[in-house]
Amino acid sequence: MPDSIYDLWHAAVTDHRPVALATVVEGPGTGSKVLVGDGIEPVGTLGNPDLDRVVLRDAVGELAAGTSGVRHYGAHGEAREDTVSVFIETFAPPPHMLIFGAVDFTAALVRVAKVMGYRVTVCDAREVFATKKRFPQADEVVVDWPHRHLAGVGGSLGPRDAVCVLTHDHKFDVPAIKAALDTQVGYLGAMGSRRTCAERLERLEADGVDMEAVRARLHAPIGLDLGGRTPEETAVAICAEIIAARTGRPSASLSTTDGAIH
Repeated sequence: MPDSIYDLWHAAVTDHRPVALATVVEGPGTGSKVLVGDGIEPVGTLGNPDLDRVVLRDAVGELAAGTSGVRHYGAHGEAREDTVSVFIETFAPPPHMLIFGAVDFTAALVRVAKVMGYRVTVCDAREVFATKKRFPQADEVVVDWPHRHLAGVGGSLGPRDAVCVLTHDHKFDVPAIKAALDTQVGYLGAMGSRRTCAERLERLEADGVDMEAVRARLHAPIGLDLGGRTPEETAVAICAEIIAARTGRPSASLSTTDGAIH
């Protein structure tokens, strides 16, 4: 591996910045590499500019999904050919889950999210509730208004990340949802009874929010309809919906069903 590529790769991994390394493992140019990542201009070549362009595009896609795998191309990057086999290996930091609201369900959601490999932030404007003692497994506990915290970190959120609004209070959750809709976060869910969710939608519409975007992205009531009752069961239902949303699998989402909820 050329030193320039290795140095850039090592620096990105050390700084926890997403980076993808594509290597020809079979065919012309075996062993050649290209590197692409956050804050990194593409470096290296696989021997053909058209192949480089297609592989870099696919590497960016793999990086966004946090996946690795072997892809096959023609000598010039043609699809549905297998002249060249390229292993695209991604090095992505853990996905980030932002939980807004230091409520009874939060600790359970933190525990389940950590099992799933998330870096978890708990944020609440109420200093007496947002403490590390209450949420020892959270990676960070932030005392701030949710929308103000999102203004600072929202630009780093992507398709692998999640925002879970558990506040049950319109003065917190409406601004938080509005701020989350301005990010590229892959999952956005909000807790509440069906009445609370309906009132929240009315407030969002009154605030001039694009309701088409709300209907497309907001999962509310949050979670899959698993019939859970305890905080732990509810946390599992929320994380199950996050998985279903990421993989595109059909599911019994509470936001698309009627009747009792957790």
